[in-house]
Amino acid sequence: MSVPGSKSLANRALVCAALARGVSSLRNASDSTDTAMMINGLNQLGVLARPSGDQLQVEGTGGKLYAPRFPIPVGNAGTTLRFLLSVAARAEGVTHFEGSERMGQRPITDLTDAFRQLGISMDHREGIAHYAVHGGGFKGGDVTISGEKSSQFVSSLLLAAPGVPQGLTVHITGTLASAPYLAMSLDVMNHFGVNVESSGASYRVAPGTCYRPAAFDVEPDASGATYAFGAAAIAGGEVSVPGMKRTTLQSDAALLDVLERMGCTVTWHPEGVTVGRKGSLRGIDVDMNRMPDAVPTLAAVALFAGGPTHIFNVAHLRYKESDRLGALAGELRQLGADITVHDDGMTIRPIWLNGAVLDTHEDHRLAMSFALIGLRIPGITILGPECVSKSYPRFWEELDKLTSTRERSSQGERS
Repeated sequence: MSVPGSKSLANRALVCAALARGVSSLRNASDSTDTAMMINGLNQLGVLARPSGDQLQVEGTGGKLYAPRFPIPVGNAGTTLRFLLSVAARAEGVTHFEGSERMGQRPITDLTDAFRQLGISMDHREGIAHYAVHGGGFKGGDVTISGEKSSQFVSSLLLAAPGVPQGLTVHITGTLASAPYLAMSLDVMNHFGVNVESSGASYRVAPGTCYRPAAFDVEPDASGATYAFGAAAIAGGEVSVPGMKRTTLQSDAALLDVLERMGCTVTWHPEGVTVGRKGSLRGIDVDMNRMPDAVPTLAAVALFAGGPTHIFNVAHLRYKESDRLGALAGELRQLGADITVHDDGMTIRPIWLNGAVLDTHEDHRLAMSFALIGLRIPGITILGPECVSKSYPRFWEELDKLTSTRERSSQGERS
């Protein structure tokens, strides 16, 4: 099962390339809607990012950016909006952003508070997906920000900081949600020539630090690969994902360790990774804070385990494309699933399931997880399947390849 390039890596690399002075190239860049919106937003700010053969070329401006005449559309792309808000703080003029209705409900206060400390002005009414950043005032300094709702706010500030006059020091309070994603940001920044100094919960971009243009290979998306892994766990047999690296910093790859605990086999080889299951699955207790995007996949797998699965430390899932805890539990109950939602997670107890019509809530992760359940439970209809384009536009085609292979294998066994 082929998965696209990681949109998390691609969007971080795009910001670094845009703020470098010179031409960078990204290979295997994600073809997701989120990344397309990031490219469009950078283009509107004066950065030329365009396909060139099998690569994406970015002509960085060294931080010289200008507010566009028209609002930048961001849909429900949280990473795109949050990263571009800090980038827009470096652009001359006022940059407007327009998002989806759901985007207006997602948290942004921690970032606006940080802007206020740094002397950056942003107009935004709570609950309304319109944002106006008054640029040209990002001089740097010291800022304190909560990390409890999202690490993206911290990444946003650090990614945009190289080249600002005073440098930037970010002090994080509280427990940092999805901490591996901050580590990913720092690694990508380092690839483009910026070393972020860290001490405890503080991170510093020194004055005079600037990005250098670079060639960047985007790894296959570990979040997208979880659906391949989940397919093997639910339906049995084996699924291979080419290009995956054991050394990846993408936190959702840790779902492989979780699936091993549940009874799957994981085999790494030079071409990628293979996940298989021959025996039965067992339920487990697991802290998913470091891999929140894999929770819907794990929930789908847990429905077929021999015993309950308790997922905890993921309260921040309520602030994703949907209230991912509430929406996931509500739809799975349509199948007859026995699920208890807690403040920071859920408990799933395996029980006989039936087919049902499931609403994606315009959340790509829910849509793809529901599809996995359909590998075992007949009569499942998924409403709004096109939302997968947010991260994995070819998902349905790749899933068809898996099921076609499985059907051919079964026919061969019968003959």
